[in-house]
Formats: sequence, C-alpha cells, structure tokens
Amino acid sequence: MLHNNAGVMIGDDDDPVSTPIETYERTMDVNVKGVLLGCRFAIPAMEATIAAGGGGCSIINVASFVAHMGAATPQVAYTASKGAVLAMTREIAVIYARRGIRANALCPGPVLTPLLERFLSDEARRQRRLVHIPMGRFGEAVEIANGALFLASDESSWMTGQSLIIDGGITAAYTTPE
Repeated sequence: MLHNNAGVMIGDDDDPVSTPIETYERTMDVNVKGVLLGCRFAIPAMEATIAAGGGGCSIINVASFVAHMGAATPQVAYTASKGAVLAMTREIAVIYARRGIRANALCPGPVLTPLLERFLSDEARRQRRLVHIPMGRFGEAVEIANGALFLASDESSWMTGQSLIIDGGITAAYTTPE
C-alpha cells in the first residue's frame, strides 16, 4: 500500500496574476511531482509483490475537495496541483487495474492540522472558509485517516480511479454566509 500524503499550501498563493511563479512551482513540485515520484518507486515493488503471489495493492493519493469544485478564495497553485493529483490518480488506476493495483484519491476538506492552523491564523481568513462547511466545523485528522484505512482495505477491493470526498458537506451544498 502506498499513501501519498504530502502537500503544501503556501501563504502567498492567490489568483493567477498575483501568485509568484516560485510559489506555483514549489506547490507543483511537492503536491504533484511528489505523488508521481512516490508512485514511480512504489509501483515496481507492488508488481513484484503481486508476481510473487501477494494480494492486490492499493495506492491512495491525497488530493482535495478543491480538485472537484475550486476554492472559495483564490489559491490557484494549490487548487491546480490537487486537480493534477486527481487526474494522475485516474490515469494510474486505468493503467494498473488489470495488474492488481488499485489507485484512488482521498479528497479531504479543510482539516485542522498545524499547516492549516498557520494558514488560518487570521480570524477573517478562517471565517471565510468555515462559512462554507455545512457541518459548521473543520475536519479532524482521524476522520481522514479512517477514509484512508477504507481505501487501503479489502472493503474497497472493487474500487479504483475514484475520489473519496470527506469534507463536512462542502461539495454537497451551496452555502452562503448567514
């Protein structure tokens, strides 16, 4: 099992005109190239395991709910990078399905991690995001971990090329400030 779970959201990531090229490139390097390299090195080991009589293997690539709908506030590099992860995951799923390797994307909404806490240190910025979550709170890491466990398990053995969205309802509803 491979769980590609590295990502950055850099503070000056904004709209296409304002985002520094260095921010865009760094975001793509970590969020997209990192997933590619993880798969590049894990897939041959997975194929060897399967050839030796081991069971099927699972790749879990962490994308984001913004890969499906865009962000409520400008963050062009992050959103583009997670869309690329989603497309790459589907491509990998199709290529390797008949070889016993499944690939799925885990698409969390905003989760209270130290990275997000730093990004949302400004209360106005925090509230601009929180207002879009129908459940009224940010997610917790354990909630996303449970989704990853499902994708890694035999319970999802006939699932490949899919997105598991865990976002507190963001993608299910259009929510406006009260």
